[in-house]
Amino acid sequence: MYDELIRSGDLSLSRKSVLPGTGFFLPDTLEDDLAEQRTEAALEGAEAAVIADPDADGLACVALVREAYDDVRNVPEPDEIDDDGDATDPAGEPLEEPEPTPHGVALLPASPHDVEDALARVAEYGDDGIDIFVCDLAPDRYEYVEEELAAALEIADRLAWYDHHQWGDDVARAVRDTGVDLVIGDSDEECSADVVARSLEYEFGPMYEELAAVTRDHDLWLREDPRSDDLADYAYWTDPAEYVEVVREYGVDLPAWVEEYIAERRVEKEALIDQAVGRAELREIGGYTVGITYGRCSQNEVAEAMRERGADASIIVKPAGSASIRGTDEFERCHEVAGKVNGGGHPKAAGCKPEIYDDMLDYANHWTTRGAVTKRVILDAFRDVVTEAAAEADDSAT
Repeated sequence: MYDELIRSGDLSLSRKSVLPGTGFFLPDTLEDDLAEQRTEAALEGAEAAVIADPDADGLACVALVREAYDDVRNVPEPDEIDDDGDATDPAGEPLEEPEPTPHGVALLPASPHDVEDALARVAEYGDDGIDIFVCDLAPDRYEYVEEELAAALEIADRLAWYDHHQWGDDVARAVRDTGVDLVIGDSDEECSADVVARSLEYEFGPMYEELAAVTRDHDLWLREDPRSDDLADYAYWTDPAEYVEVVREYGVDLPAWVEEYIAERRVEKEALIDQAVGRAELREIGGYTVGITYGRCSQNEVAEAMRERGADASIIVKPAGSASIRGTDEFERCHEVAGKVNGGGHPKAAGCKPEIYDDMLDYANHWTTRGAVTKRVILDAFRDVVTEAAAEADDSAT
């Protein structure tokens, strides 16, 4: 396949809005090989490893752990940053290279769907006696991580898991039974960085306390501090390794060259938001108004726009096949909806990727119909959750 056919950065805005980024088209085998190489390089001589979601919250956890371990700082200079924002694909999907300076605390980005792979790689490439931290990630089922967690525990001197998502009681119990130090924060009050800050035996200074607070402001969608949007956008657009070292050096008050970079990227961001908002529809389901749309976009801002139109909950279907579900004070069961379609999360914020894509023809249909099948599957899950909640309420009343 010609590179120009999948190079997302060269697409017009209208096409970029409905197609996934370049990283989507990379074969899993190639990504797995790259991940193996990056992990082996990052873990060479490392005394600790942090497996974390590469968003602002997960990466703040990495910064906190590195500070607690007195790890070396490797701050990039403005002239080291290329026009595309380091090694970040135009879709905002990081294609990380090994960090140029070895760290005592290795950063291993992972998603909720491949945390088990990251655990397996640490077990394979980590030194005996390594400390392992898993941050801002929650497995839907213990069986998904059971074998890999056991392998990691065999080499680890310490394995701690810090999170703030909604965990099933059976999953949390099973993980704790292995000997893992699992700490789960209140998802309405804390972000994962808060959990790490209070769980590590280390006296963090004001800069890191502020980092956790401003990260929380965005992660819990409080939006009381304008700097939290800057952190979230920068974490999304740049390389995870760069983000961690910049916030370790500057805290939440980002340097001018980062602010300039964010401002440039936001021009396109706002245009993609407008595309998704323009496609939004409102549906009435069981007494709730549900907004639903499709597009590559910043889901929180799109959900906020649908809320302003009267949506009690919003569904944003992405070109890569996943979806974000956002709630309000009127609807706090997003994690239940996501749980029915291969996902999970918080009562007011969750994500999923329905298991409905068998081949590329299914994806082609997804792109050309603007996610019609995915929308239908998630709306059906929404109806099921609302129906079940109503039945529970009736049973309680009787």
